[in-house]
Amino acid sequence: MSDLKNKRIINVATTGSWPTKENNPNVPLHPDEIAEEIYNCWKAGAATAHIHCRDDEGKAAMITEKFVEVFRILREERKDCDIILNTTTSGGMGLSEDDRLRPCFTVRPELASYDVGSMNWQHRTVFNNNPMFLERLATMLNEINVKPEIEIFDAGMLYNAQYYMEKGFLKKPAYFQFCMGVPGGMAATTKNLVILKDIMEEIAPGSPWSAFGVGKGAMEIMYAAIAMGGHVRVGMEDNVIYRKGELAKSNMQFVERAKRVIEEFGCEVATPDEARQILSLK
Repeated sequence: MSDLKNKRIINVATTGSWPTKENNPNVPLHPDEIAEEIYNCWKAGAATAHIHCRDDEGKAAMITEKFVEVFRILREERKDCDIILNTTTSGGMGLSEDDRLRPCFTVRPELASYDVGSMNWQHRTVFNNNPMFLERLATMLNEINVKPEIEIFDAGMLYNAQYYMEKGFLKKPAYFQFCMGVPGGMAATTKNLVILKDIMEEIAPGSPWSAFGVGKGAMEIMYAAIAMGGHVRVGMEDNVIYRKGELAKSNMQFVERAKRVIEEFGCEVATPDEARQILSLK
């Protein structure tokens, strides 16, 4: 692993559950658009892709067939693409637990999101990740050999993760994604990122981690994460604006910028196979 310490993984989250074509006409919503965007982000330097899909009206949904189509295109039509695929297990607010689990169980990605606590999402509704659901999700992921990407929206969720590690639901080495700047969660500041990393090192020393900031904190968190030895997530799930007053032209634009920053800092962008080693994927 020592020869990988200078490597930084670029995660791309192309779609998410909230942005629409009205927010940015370049957001990919249909399976063929999502797959093509992921493929082009892979060519630009992304090693992992976090996947959300939408229904035919472009609304947040967990329709298994949509995920199957994205995977089919990337694994059958784009056979040269070895990007690590990571499916959401949230999909949006108010979805049933069965619907949230079914796509992951069907496509069996290498990674899947594991949101390790409930929260008041954007001060409007509850993002429900109750204890029974978290046990059920972890059990399923262990059974189908999918590694959880443990998503952390505030410091208390790290202690939730510690609990599930002690109970055997989450395995070590763990992989954490610090999701910062979402209203209802922890603000996207370097000070807060240091706090999260320090707590993580207490409960799961040496675990690989990644971070992103929503909105105005995006650049600060990207710079800080790279400097602190972490990895980064970029993409239109988190930000549809590339810089103030300028809509993003594509997800590739975010990946290309992350690659430049990583290299300017004196690090190297991890390939998918290097990312598999860093994340201990089987």
